[in-house]
Amino acid sequence: MVTLATERLKGIIPFVYAADAGGFTAAAERLNLTSSAVSKSVARLERRLGVVLFERTTRSLALTDAGRAFQETCTRILTELAEAEAVLAAQRREPVGTVRVALPASFGRLRVVPVLSRFSAQYPDVRPQLLFADRFIDLAEEGVDLAVRIGGPPDVPSSLGRRFLGRERLVFCVAPVYLEKHGIPQTIDELQDHACIVYGRPDGTQSPWSYALADGQVGQCVMRPRIVAGDAEAQLAFVRAGLGIAQLATWLVTDDLKAGRLVTILDQTATDGLPLSLLWPVARQLTPKVNVLAQMLEEHLHIR
Repeated sequence: MVTLATERLKGIIPFVYAADAGGFTAAAERLNLTSSAVSKSVARLERRLGVVLFERTTRSLALTDAGRAFQETCTRILTELAEAEAVLAAQRREPVGTVRVALPASFGRLRVVPVLSRFSAQYPDVRPQLLFADRFIDLAEEGVDLAVRIGGPPDVPSSLGRRFLGRERLVFCVAPVYLEKHGIPQTIDELQDHACIVYGRPDGTQSPWSYALADGQVGQCVMRPRIVAGDAEAQLAFVRAGLGIAQLATWLVTDDLKAGRLVTILDQTATDGLPLSLLWPVARQLTPKVNVLAQMLEEHLHIR
């Protein structure tokens, strides 16, 4: 438990108000105090801190460098306290309001939208706003309440909460009609002699294919592609059309495999891919709309 002497809190609010208002008189009016009371409170704070927070003249009041730094810290703390009170108060209410959700393009459309449809039917007073993007979204900068992320760094900043949903499973997929014409490759090396459909990044580079080795390690290879697509659903469409072989995540091809439109090859080389995570700003995690949606997404998106 953090022990905080009450005298450390004295003077902070008058200081923040004076800094925001640009003077003791304006701050006093907002706080319903006298100008002298605000001035003396700030002076006591300066003596306790051992620094000068304001440069004072007969006509103006300006923050020192130390004052500006202290103002930023105090304002952030007071804002977080206000948000915490709002979150606790919100727990007593039903989910309501707008919830902004950032999603990877293909995974979002194919796997998350069906979950959000059920959520919207169950909670009609919540209005989802969906942002589809394969880039990593800055949740704070873009006002995002929840984000589903594929990949990314193993660590996240303390301002974000995170739930691990599992890892992609990567398999080599092909349409039966392609195999009838070109035969079945028996090794990774033989893939180089086949039409390969790979994922390409906007900068022109292509993602390598990963595969499991006999000793449990993971190897990688860059294929000579027939088609380069910057979208997983486009890759899938080309494979369905019998135009080649692709390495795809099981979440993308499960329905096609069950229906027999696609089959897997080189099954012994299947391997884990990128991690899937659910992220949210910690300050919003207890609001009903965010909490309920996070629970539903975790339940339905978890990869076992």
